[in-house]
Amino acid sequence: MQRLGLFGGSFDPVHLGHLLVARAALEELSLDKVLFIPAGRSPFKPASRPAPDNLRLRWLRIALAGEPRFAIEDCELRRGGTSYSIDTVRDILSRQADARLRWLIGTDHVPTLPQWREADALARLVDFVVIPRPGNEPMPAPHPFRVHHLRGWPLSVSSSAIRERIRAGLPCTHLLPPHVAEAIVQSGSYRD
Repeated sequence: MQRLGLFGGSFDPVHLGHLLVARAALEELSLDKVLFIPAGRSPFKPASRPAPDNLRLRWLRIALAGEPRFAIEDCELRRGGTSYSIDTVRDILSRQADARLRWLIGTDHVPTLPQWREADALARLVDFVVIPRPGNEPMPAPHPFRVHHLRGWPLSVSSSAIRERIRAGLPCTHLLPPHVAEAIVQSGSYRD
């Protein structure tokens, strides 16, 4: 049985905090692999307009290069439209029926789990791993969800803060893998 960590998000852009979380999940949960799943459109952020899919995928490829236990799963982008976790889980299980799935989420998503599409089915198919954030206390899982709280390396960095720094002309090289920072500059993304 393969133990897979599923790490969904906009990755707009992928940053060092994402990579640290994935590394912590590999080590703490004895995972075989972490799949980075760039979202198409979030049902919780319908007005959000992330960078184009091809750029987010390119940045992920650059950031994950040389990490054999990190991979990209682009099923949500290929599917198009609104991304629902239950569809992604079923897609992955249709190809790897014996996989044990752990879905990585931020502490802010724990109270919303009952609102996720087909929440009861999702709770049966996957365990959730809560990513710590500085200043947030671990919260109990709503029934019927099973959660594990990652110890990890809580790092207060966000993609939205990085986008704002780039728009303001401020450096972000300390927050991004160097080749990702270079690719973002070359693409002209996040500039007004």
